[in-house]
Amino acid sequence: MFGTFQEFIVGVPPIANSTCASFIDGENICLPPLKVPFYFFMRQNLFDSVPDNILALAAPIVAYWSMSLFFHCLDISGWTWLDKYRIHESEEVKSRNRATRLQVIWAVIVQHILQTMLGYYWVSEPPVISPSKCMAEMEAVGRTLVRLVRWTVGPDAGNYFLELRGADVTYWLYWWGIPAAQLLFSLFFVDTWQYFLHRWMHMNKFLYKHFHSVHHRLYVPYAFGALYNHPLEGFLLDSVGAVVAEIVANLSVRQTMFLFAFSTLKTVDDHCGYSFPFDPLQMLSGNNSDYHDIHHQVIGIKSNFSQPFFVHWDAILGTRMTRKDIEERKQKLKTT
Repeated sequence: MFGTFQEFIVGVPPIANSTCASFIDGENICLPPLKVPFYFFMRQNLFDSVPDNILALAAPIVAYWSMSLFFHCLDISGWTWLDKYRIHESEEVKSRNRATRLQVIWAVIVQHILQTMLGYYWVSEPPVISPSKCMAEMEAVGRTLVRLVRWTVGPDAGNYFLELRGADVTYWLYWWGIPAAQLLFSLFFVDTWQYFLHRWMHMNKFLYKHFHSVHHRLYVPYAFGALYNHPLEGFLLDSVGAVVAEIVANLSVRQTMFLFAFSTLKTVDDHCGYSFPFDPLQMLSGNNSDYHDIHHQVIGIKSNFSQPFFVHWDAILGTRMTRKDIEERKQKLKTT
């Protein structure tokens, strides 16, 4: 096995530019000079005049209104080529929705004020960012890697692998693997939080009548109505859920900024009223504007609770409904 393991590892050249004679140096590890990936800025704040923690609070608000304005411009453009991508006719927005646009805008402003207040008291000051701090953290990752590899494949094979690939794997874990895993976990957590609270608000008559029915006054969703909710529901479902996701995933301030902005963009896109085949946010998963639109219709109001990223909870718990399911139900009704 050891020979096979050696042959497998030798197949790819190791990282160059190392000043270390050996990755493992007694009880310590030795890493090559620090290389920073393209996405990371080695400075305290992304913008000199705005602290990162304040930018993390502003990012979802800017994302919300920018994305909403884009789709609103499409709504009022009069471009006929858009008609084939509209989920509903334009006149349905006026005739079937039971909330005015002014009511929607004020409700969203209230939610943004509440979420900003929560975030201001919760999102911590960004830690000091420096090359020495990054190297210290990478060394901690490397030491953990040493223990895991030796435990998994044994000391001999483990040491051989670590000498060849230890620096490469440490670099990848620190800059790519761990941050990606944290973000994916935070997305999963947001979906879990929203699925079960959302479903509870539909199954509990009191909660639906007094809270969640506000959102369903928009029978035909549109972009800047994405966060049209009762203030308490919006605070609990969206704001608190995102903050708890940041905690359990142990996100940095900049990762938090990405989570808040990305989840906001996805939520707006899910309510945009268009089913675009070229929309990257709608190509991420089956949870898109058409999927969520079904939930806003009478036939699907007890289905498609998942939001905003994936559909796994609907699929696992039997609450998923597709356009094909709707057509099959209609055919059954015709034949009975």
